Amino acid sequence: MHCELVVPPPPSAPRDSRRPALELLLARGRRARSEPASTTQWLLEAFGGGVPGDETWLRAEPVHLRADRDRVLQFRPGSFAIARGEAEALCRAINGHFGARLNVSPLKPEVWSARSAIVDGLDSLRPPSGEAMELPHGGKAATAWHALLNEIQMVLHAHPVNAAREARGEPAVNGVWLWGAARLPRAASGPWQSVTADDPVALGLARLAGMRHPLLPASADEWLNRLPTDGRHLAVLDSILDDAWFAPLLAALREGRVGMITLHLPEWGLAAEAVRGDLRRFWRRRRPLDAHR
Repeated sequence: MHCELVVPPPPSAPRDSRRPALELLLARGRRARSEPASTTQWLLEAFGGGVPGDETWLRAEPVHLRADRDRVLQFRPGSFAIARGEAEALCRAINGHFGARLNVSPLKPEVWSARSAIVDGLDSLRPPSGEAMELPHGGKAATAWHALLNEIQMVLHAHPVNAAREARGEPAVNGVWLWGAARLPRAASGPWQSVTADDPVALGLARLAGMRHPLLPASADEWLNRLPTDGRHLAVLDSILDDAWFAPLLAALREGRVGMITLHLPEWGLAAEAVRGDLRRFWRRRRPLDAHR
């Protein structure tokens, strides 16, 4: 079995914050360099690109917005929890208000996708980062973007789900951050039997290609237990969890459960592949992840 993983760049961390299993796989594996690219760009190229379709798709991230003097603070899922029923009810309210203009679907309670004809051309928008909101400025697209965000806030402000959350002392889900606008191709193909991800673009491409496309589990052990014993399988990670993902993968490679592991870090323009024999290259010592930039 050949396991491939798309790995996001690690967040800034103290120099003594190490990820030993991932570091070992990168050190002992055979590395290759390419032009840095976003995960979305990498996925589109890996699935053959293709002629784009007519609909714009986006990542729709539920957030809690709070006014703070001269700025608006945003809090993402992770700092608060959303139940499945709450996510479904909020998405139904948004869809009922916007009709054909905007349709939001909860892939997971905290992971939503959107199909829209409103915000075409905003493919440069990035995921929310930090607490202070950074909205686009200038031009018709930015004006439409501000109006859309405000309209979504109005829909969610008085929703019974949020009234109940506030009564329990929980943050209201009173906003949706839309980002990563792009058009999926009409057709796609790739070398994998399955693609496991929470990323809407990865799931959409896998579906177009006729591949199995389950959501991302909590650990590599869960992922491996679901896979057949052969074939080529891709997982698109949204965070670097050494104990949950790379340590079990390293153990599976050592035990022969996995024949090859390929790691893709597209934003660093780095790929590394390793088979069991590569792990014996003891002279290639682990280094901090930043050393591989």
